[in-house]
Order: sequence, then structure tokens, then C-alpha cells
Amino acid sequence: MNAVAAPETVEVERDLARMLPALAAAELEKLTPAEAARILGQYAGPSAAPVWERLAPAIAQRCLAELAVADSAQVLGSIDPSRAAAIIVRLDDDERVRLLAAVGEQARSLIELVMSFPPGSAGAIMDPRVWHLRGSTQVGEAIARVRQVAPVPGRSAGRRLFYLVDDQGCLTGIVEAQDMILAQSEDTLGQYARPVPAVAQVTMSNEEVVDLIDRHGLSSLPVVDSIGRLIGVVRYDSLVAATRAEASVDLQTIFGASKEESALSPPAFAVRKRLPWLQINLVTAFMAAAVVGLFEDTIASNAQLAVLLPVVAGQSGNTGAQALAVVIRGLALREINASHWRKVVGKEFFAALINGIAIALTTSAGVYLWSRSKTLSAIIGISMVMSMVIAGLSGAAIPLALTKLRQDPAQSSSIVLTTVTDVSGFFSFLGIATMLLHSM
Repeated sequence: MNAVAAPETVEVERDLARMLPALAAAELEKLTPAEAARILGQYAGPSAAPVWERLAPAIAQRCLAELAVADSAQVLGSIDPSRAAAIIVRLDDDERVRLLAAVGEQARSLIELVMSFPPGSAGAIMDPRVWHLRGSTQVGEAIARVRQVAPVPGRSAGRRLFYLVDDQGCLTGIVEAQDMILAQSEDTLGQYARPVPAVAQVTMSNEEVVDLIDRHGLSSLPVVDSIGRLIGVVRYDSLVAATRAEASVDLQTIFGASKEESALSPPAFAVRKRLPWLQINLVTAFMAAAVVGLFEDTIASNAQLAVLLPVVAGQSGNTGAQALAVVIRGLALREINASHWRKVVGKEFFAALINGIAIALTTSAGVYLWSRSKTLSAIIGISMVMSMVIAGLSGAAIPLALTKLRQDPAQSSSIVLTTVTDVSGFFSFLGIATMLLHSM
């Protein structure tokens, strides 16, 4: 999509956006916010909604800033409330209040409902604009009501199932669209009702929602409150977007960055969120340095040890990082939980042991060719096996232990692991060197 759209190409671009909104959004993200906003402004209100919904929230927020308040409010009122909420939470408090005030009352109430639930929950990613009918409604009447709702171009191509509720709004069943079409007009929807295969509690985590959808092979999942009232539905595309965001957030938190920070966050915000973890990392670095200081005399008597220290630390660090990544992924995909710790730790122990022996043989041979010292080769070989085994065990145990303590396993695993691998690597290498060199 070009930055400058001639009048005769506007209609073509509009049709492309309707048919391929994801592609249109990807092209718009390559432009500056001002250029993207100008192009989107050429579209008729709701027709641009599928594109806005597929823009990254941070980019969508910057594009909205280029529009007049009335135009921004129209955009937020026409898109999925969960997407609108994801954009609005990035605004300053004053700007958020001003923009919400300009949004229509109905759309504002839906957006505020989504924003009332904690991030990472089913309520935060659900679409509260869920269609529901009563089991006592006749099929002919239900079909007439469905036909009154005109589909929005570029959105989901119709509804394949409808949710049934009782007088209190509690979910009681579902009806397939094809059953409605084939039924007699005077029949009631309750005659064709089927059990709901799965429901999500509004406080359920994204991981639990993913598990339910995968387990039952669903394209959408109804969301209910504590007493079973239907309040929304999690659609597959929203779930995919939320899962991708969660995965990228985990990647950030592993390295001590904040979940709230994005690539375009202001420098002051980034400093405020990162600095505490950098200070903690500095403390752990001094701990590793203190271990090296304990063996100052040993290093002074054999300067070659100082050259080899980074080799041991680097290999043990990589071993621990590999185990950490595999275990965190398993926890995120719900392949494992804390109760599997024996199998997981045992697997990582043997993997690290075998890898450690193989790496130790290669390292010892290389050190011998370099130094012609059998003692130095033995020192680094033994310490390599020890440090890699400890690193593998730590990489598996740390996220499992944090999960058992009901903490986010991605939040500080990397910093804890770095401390363990550096301290154990330095201590094993220099400790073995002290024993072997002093025994000669």
C-alpha cells in the first residue's frame, strides 16, 4: 500500500483491505504513523476496522494520535472492544479519559468492561459483543433477527453457532447455524440445543484458554462469570494475538525487561523498568567476582587460568540457557507442570552430563595443544563436566521452583541462572585448579 493514494486508487485499496486486512495492516506498519493514519482516514468508518484490529497496539496507538479526537473515537467504537482496550491502556491517563469520553456510550461500556479484567485473563481478550438467544425463541424469529444484523465487510463471514441463555442470562447450550436453517420455522431453538463443550471463567489465564480450545478443537470459547452468566466470547484470532504477545512478553521478562515496555516506549520508561534488574544483576556479578577473589593466589601463580575462565563460564551459561528455554516453553504450552520435576530434572541431568563429557574431551584436547600441560587439561576437563551438569540442573530447577512458588517462571529466571552458572563455573574450575596444582 503506497504512502500516497491517488483518488482513483482509493476504492481499490479499500477492496484490498476488506479482502486481505492482515496484508494491508502489515504494509501500513512499514509507514510512519502520520502516513498510515492518512491512508486509513480515506476509508469509510467500519470498513477500516479489520485493518485497525490487525495493527500492533503500539502502532495503532500512534496512528490514532495523528487523527482528530472524533475520528479516533469512531475507530475505537467500531473495532473489537478487546483490541480497543489494548490500545487505550497505552495512553496517558488524561488522553485516555478524553478519548473514552468521545466514544459512544455503548462502545465505551464494552471497552471499560474488558479493561476491568487483569491482563492475561480470558476477560481481557474476550469480545463482549456476543450474540445470544433464548431456547424458547422460535427458529423463524431467530433467523429474522440474525438477518437484521448486517455483516461488516472484512470481518468474520457469518456466525456458525449461537449461544442459548436462560432468563438469568446463564449459558445453557448452543445451536448450530445449519440446524437453524434446516429446522421448521415454528420449532423452538431449545429443540436443537447441544451441550456447550467447554466454557472459560472470566478470570481464567490465557494458557488455560489455549488448553481448552486445543483440547476441544474449538474456534471460539464462551466466557462466563462466577455464576455462569454469558458475558463474552474468546475468538480464535484474538487468542492467537494474545498468545503471540504473551510469548514475546516472556522473552522480555527472561532478560529482566518489563512486560509493559515496547520497542517504541519512551527512554525514561525503559530506564525506570530496566534499572532495578540491572542493579540486581550487578550484585550477582559481584558475587561471581568474589568467588574469583577467593582464588587470587592460584590465579597469580598460573596466569593461564585467567585465560580459560570465560570458556568455562560461557559453556555452563549456554547449557543452563538451553535447559531454561526448553522448560519455560514446556510450562507455557502446559506440556509439564511442577509435579513433573523428577522427570524434567533427570532428563536435563543426563543430557548435561553427556554433553559435558563430550565438550570436556574437546576442550581438554584443545587446551593441551595450546599449553602442553596435562594438569591444565585435566583441570578444565573435570570442571567443564561439573559446571555443565550444575548449569543443566539449575536451568531445569529454577523455573519449576518459581512455578511451585506461584511466581512467573520467566520473570527472573535468567538472572538467577546466570548467578548460579557463573559462581559454580568459577568455583569448580578454580577449586579443582587449586587442589591439583597444590598437590603437585
